[in-house]
This record gives sequence, structure tokens and C-alpha cells, in this order.
Amino acid sequence: MNTSVAAPEEHTSGATKPVPSTPTTSDAGPKLPRVWKRWAIGIVSLVGLAVAGWLIVPTVETALNTVSTDDAYVNGHVTFVAPRVSGQVLRVLVDDNYRVKAGELLVELDPEPYQIQVNLKKAAVTAAEADRRAAEAEVRGLLAQLRSQRWKLQTAMEQVDNQVALLNARAAALRSKEATLERANADLARLKETFGKGASARQELDAGIEAAGVAEAQVKQAAQEVYEVRVTLGLPPRPASGSLTAVPADLNQTFSTVRQTVADFIHIAAQVGLPLNRSEATPTEVLEEFRSRDAARDVDRIFAALIPEAPAVKQADAKLMQARRDLDQAELNLRYCRVYAEIDGVVTRRNVNRGNNILAGQQVMAVRSLTEIWIDANYKETQIAPLKIGQRVDVYADTYGSRRTFRGRITGFTNGTGSTLALLPAQNATGNFVKVVQRLPVRIELEDYDPEVDTLYAGLSVTPYVYYKDQSAGPNAGRRLQDLARPGTPGENRP
Repeated sequence: MNTSVAAPEEHTSGATKPVPSTPTTSDAGPKLPRVWKRWAIGIVSLVGLAVAGWLIVPTVETALNTVSTDDAYVNGHVTFVAPRVSGQVLRVLVDDNYRVKAGELLVELDPEPYQIQVNLKKAAVTAAEADRRAAEAEVRGLLAQLRSQRWKLQTAMEQVDNQVALLNARAAALRSKEATLERANADLARLKETFGKGASARQELDAGIEAAGVAEAQVKQAAQEVYEVRVTLGLPPRPASGSLTAVPADLNQTFSTVRQTVADFIHIAAQVGLPLNRSEATPTEVLEEFRSRDAARDVDRIFAALIPEAPAVKQADAKLMQARRDLDQAELNLRYCRVYAEIDGVVTRRNVNRGNNILAGQQVMAVRSLTEIWIDANYKETQIAPLKIGQRVDVYADTYGSRRTFRGRITGFTNGTGSTLALLPAQNATGNFVKVVQRLPVRIELEDYDPEVDTLYAGLSVTPYVYYKDQSAGPNAGRRLQDLARPGTPGENRP
């Protein structure tokens, strides 16, 4: 322990003078720690300022260059799974939170009732095919009758020509009989003259009278035969003027039996779907119209082309097609007994179990997509003005905090605030209006999002920062409305 001895005081007659004390080691010791303390405080202050600047500057820079909101959430597509047919559940192969791929089997219904319907429809198709073959055979029979009727028509025309020839022959025979009658009458007149003079016998006169009578009878018979042929041809027995052989030039086209044969031909042709429009057409015109259906005037090819176009065959084809479509529907319903996942995702809200009877369209579960997600950021109406499509966005999820930044871009604006899209929108015209700052949903699509690395779940809270001063990029960049729907989207070509 250091001690100091005070010097003796000197007494003078005048004043008392203080005597300075000699410095010791105890007076110089505390000065060194005080200097280091000042240096330490200065260094700590500088470090603190540097750290504060390092932390505050990015925050200030972000605040000056971005627009943010804490009213933002993760959203994503959800596909509600529902069977297309009714039935009893046979198997359920997934549960909540199961991850599935598109095309993976989720639920299977009892297929037996639908298999029975498939078997019935197959039998109906077989019957319809048989009916179709029967209809084709019937049409082939009608075509054979049509071919036969065509020759009947030719025969009827030839028969008319034969009757006209027979009329001419009998008219010639009548003229021969008339000549014979004239000769018999002349012979009879001479016999009467010679008999009056006694130059001929009574027997000769009687023979002359008989010959004249026979000749007259033969003339009458020949005339009746001519009348018969004329009546057969539809002509009057005795023409008002002209000769007995006078007939119309087109009698083989207009005769009743010919017209009847034409009508039968048209009737059979109509049954096989061959319309011959002119009902008063002559046989030649009908046959010409029939042959004109083929450029080469090939009758066989015409008949072959008529088979598939016949009404009975087309009706059978329609029934066969309907039976096949019914079979397709039954087979489709059978396939619908197996319910598959339509998208990749995670199963949620499963509410079906084995043995349940479910209806077509009844929701049995949902599948949420892991990749088709986006951010719905509800910005205040006072923040919307600088926002445009294509602007860069940094998104921070509350789940991961600031250690994970998700990149994205604005892709669209909802054309209406949340209050207008509510189930019961506010009625501000009722008189009790209170102004409230509205929010507009802004859609933000994530870029290079990998659910395997950092998964975002629908409904999670996030905070997006939109760099509204940066250059916009991507489709519709710098715009506030997206383009019209692309070709192939719902609503295209809707009347």
C-alpha cells in the first residue's frame, strides 16, 4: 500500500503559501483504462451504426420501390371428384392427404348392373344387324321385281304392236271376204238371169244363193273379228271416219295395259327409293329417265347403287346405328364405374366409403393441385394505380418467413372489389353509408415454383412486394386487362 507524507508547513509573517504535492503512481494509474473505454464505445457505436444501416437501408429501399399488402393468401385449383353414374361403392383406394397422379384410380363402383346393360345392348346390335340384312334382301327382291316389271313394260308395248298388226291382217281378210261376196252376188245375179231364160237348172240357182249367203256371212264374221281387235286396242268398233285400220301413232305408249304396267313399274321403283316424278310420262320417257341415273346407262350398276339408298335399308341402318350408339353408351357407363383422378394433386375432403350408394354427380372427394397455385393479393384501392400486368413480385410466406423468397409476376386484376363479389353486396343507397377503403383482388402467378422443395398450401398467408418501378415482362405486360380468350377455350364460337 502506497502512502504519502505531507511536507511541513512553513510559517511566514506574510501569507501562507500552499506547497504542491509530488505526484505518485496512484495519480497516473486510472488514465489508461478511461482511454480504452472511449475507444471501445466508439467502435461499438460504429458497428451498431453499420449494422443498423445494413438492416435499414434495404428496408427503406424496398418501401420506396414496392407496393405491399398483408391481405394476401395462397390459392389454387381444386377438382371435385364425382362419379358420372350411380351405383354402390366397391372399393375406395385413397384417403385424405394421399398424393395422386392424373389417371390414378380413386373409387370403383359395382360394375355388374352396367355389364348386364352392355350384354343387352350387344344383343340389340346383333338383332339390328340381322334386320339390316333382311331389309337388304327385301330390297334385292324388289329390285328383281323392278327388273321383271321393266320387261313386262316392254312386253306390253310389243303386245300392242302385235294387236295393231293383227288388226291390219283381219282388215285385209275382211276386204278379201268382201271381194268374195261381191263375186258371189255377181254369180247369183247371172244365175237368176239364166234361170229365168231356162238356161240353168234350179239346183245351180240354189247353189249360187247359198254361195252368196256364205260369202255374206264370212264378211260379217271378218268384220266382227276386226271390231274385236279394235275394241281390244281401246278403239271404237266402227270408226266415225277413216278406215278400220286407222290407229293413233303412239298407241303402244298410251294403251291402258301399257299405262298400268308403267304405274306398277313406278310403284316398285318408289319402294326402293327411286322417284320417277312424271306420273303421265310415256314408257319410253320412264325407261329413259331410269337409264339416265348412270352416265354409262348401265342398268346393273343402277340397281347396285339403289340397294344402300333404299328406304328400308336406310331405316335398318338407322336402327343399327342407334343400337350401336346405345352399346357405346352402355360400355361408357361401365367404364365410368372406375373413377380416376383428373389432375395431379393431394386428396382432401374424402366422404365416401365402401358399400355406400352414391348418385351420379355426387361429390365424394376433392383433389387439390400442388403446381397450379397462385397468390390472391387484396390491395387497397389507393394502392392499385401503379400496378400493371407483368410487374415483378417478391412473395414472403408466413410459413417460411424471410428465409425463403418466392418470385412471381402480376397476371391479372379482378374486375370488381371483394364487396361487389360478395353473396350479399353492400347497399350503399340505403342512407346509412359509411365509406370504407375497398380492396381489389390482384392475381400473382409464381415463377419456377417447385412444390417438392418449399410447398405452399392453399390458404396460407403471404406478403407480396410488387416492384412497380421495374420494367414489366411477359404476356400482356404493362396492361391492366388480359387478352381475349384463346381459341379452344370455353365459350368459343358460342352463338
